[in-house]
Amino acid sequence: MPEGEFRPVYHPAGHDTALRVAMDDLRAGRWLSMRNLLADTPTWALWTQRTQILAAGAAGSDVVQAWRSEEPRSVAAAVMRTRVAVERTLRAHREGHPRTGELWREAWESCRVTAHTAPEDPVPWVCLLALARLDPEQQSPEHRVPPPGPMLFPGPWGLLAEAARRDPGNREAHHRMLQFYCVRQAHRSLAEAVAFAQWAASSASEGSPLLALPLYVRVERYRMEQGHEKALDLHWVAEDATRDARRALHGWFDRTAPEACSLLDLNHLAHALWGALQFGDAARVFQALGPYCTALPWAYRTPEPGGTEPAQEVFLRARARCLAAGEIPDPHR
Repeated sequence: MPEGEFRPVYHPAGHDTALRVAMDDLRAGRWLSMRNLLADTPTWALWTQRTQILAAGAAGSDVVQAWRSEEPRSVAAAVMRTRVAVERTLRAHREGHPRTGELWREAWESCRVTAHTAPEDPVPWVCLLALARLDPEQQSPEHRVPPPGPMLFPGPWGLLAEAARRDPGNREAHHRMLQFYCVRQAHRSLAEAVAFAQWAASSASEGSPLLALPLYVRVERYRMEQGHEKALDLHWVAEDATRDARRALHGWFDRTAPEACSLLDLNHLAHALWGALQFGDAARVFQALGPYCTALPWAYRTPEPGGTEPAQEVFLRARARCLAAGEIPDPHR
């Protein structure tokens, strides 16, 4: 790439500068910044987001264990212990590790203990929802609870209700629920996932990130159908695709400060608007993203979904096209 051109940045902390500092300290084996960051986190929404990102950074080390050793009565450290246990379990499951079952049982027990230790915290229930995807056959009774309305399907509704009781509209809880249905529907239709995403979006308040949930289902359908192999792809410009993108734009993005938004949500919205040929509106989202990019959903628009460079190329093409159409100068040139 020529000198002076825009280069996207991949960093889970995004606009959250304090989280970035804590992540850097985690990599160096230090936990004090993490403790102080969590102590100063003002909302459950931000708490949920920060603990998730921190756990992903800490799962390969014993930093959280060291914190627990130094401050065994810390509730925040207990929550992070559970977060790390769940993250390690999910990684083991993805890798087909033989200890997955053992890790699952340990993580499940940690969730239950932490739910008792921190009764007002939604994170233990979010973590239980994350573990639910390891039970796609719904063998556990708590994963086949009757739904709250028609056109929905049995699932871990009780776990979602517990998380929502503590933090109504919790973003990660609903995404974990969506992942549960997507895993169940692998190699089949996405009827359950579609029904859940539309239900969640239709009942979401103005400014809620849940309005972006249908965008994830459309990306998942595109991935399952290997849409990138089709010579003429109308998947993104269909009327319902455009409607979902614009609803997320006006109902969520226009009512939320960019620094409070999930990078994944912003990337999915920019991607959806670009695909729907809404270039001017997509330009506003790219501008809000600043230098930050995530691999998904851009990687699914390439023949090599696992490759970072092809995904970056798609992101850069989309960004340049939309900024030009929106007549927005590129601030990073």
